[in-house]
Amino acid sequence: MTLKELSFFYRLCEEPHFSKTAQKLNITQSALSLAIKSLEHDIGEPLFDRIGKKLVLSETGRLFKELTYPAFTALLEAQSLFSGNALLGILKIASSKTIGDYLTPRIVFDFLLYHENVRIHKEIHNSATIIQMVKNGIIDVGFIESACDEREIVKETIGYDELIVVTGDGALANRCVYIDELFEKKWILREKGSGTREVFLEALGEIARSLPVFTEFSEFEEAKTLLLHSADIMTCVSRVVVEKELQRRELFEVQLKNVSIRRPFYLIYHKDKYQSKLLSTFKTHVLNVLRPS
Repeated sequence: MTLKELSFFYRLCEEPHFSKTAQKLNITQSALSLAIKSLEHDIGEPLFDRIGKKLVLSETGRLFKELTYPAFTALLEAQSLFSGNALLGILKIASSKTIGDYLTPRIVFDFLLYHENVRIHKEIHNSATIIQMVKNGIIDVGFIESACDEREIVKETIGYDELIVVTGDGALANRCVYIDELFEKKWILREKGSGTREVFLEALGEIARSLPVFTEFSEFEEAKTLLLHSADIMTCVSRVVVEKELQRRELFEVQLKNVSIRRPFYLIYHKDKYQSKLLSTFKTHVLNVLRPS
């Protein structure tokens, strides 16, 4: 069953005469007849009844046309779209928490404004999960905040981020202290596998083993609620996460002596991933929005 055979069938439905339809299609009557017989062979029943000299759709033919014509027109439309220059397709992406909450929405929105035939399916996971999703071909592109040394994965730096220590304790505002001076506080950190957690603990070095982690969180709003609830709580998050709270002086940054945490954001994809026009254009768009400084 081919698109050409289906096309001949629908034209014959409109003009139920083999000779007239063949003439309009600029093919021989025998070629048209063979195409219809091929369809009938595939289906197993006649599509037309030959009533005297008349050609009439059979009950099977009427149902076949009803069921297949919408799909046929959709295929023709898709064929027309893909043969043109329009950018189209469905892109699957996943972002780590900071990027997914604060950067990806703007990136995706702006891209879709200019490419109406594109759909983007987006998810939010921690960096470790996203790396596995790329390795397994579940997503096309990932955005992560932690290091990735997997040989199967291509990693491109798309921007930089600053991690800061934050508290609701105004007495610590603008102070510069050693990390162990804050060990009496109740520390809350992102869950294991989070890029934010991994980068923070790595920056602390050996002393990170002694950091007393009171509990973990997966949502930034949860962390901010706890920070605003008790001045005894501390955490480490991206500056963009608490930017408004810092400006309103609801939360306060605590400077750490000998510790400065500036991490890269990465766009990752599988090394065997085909670089389609859609993927290449999306990558360029991301770099334009988040150009490294």
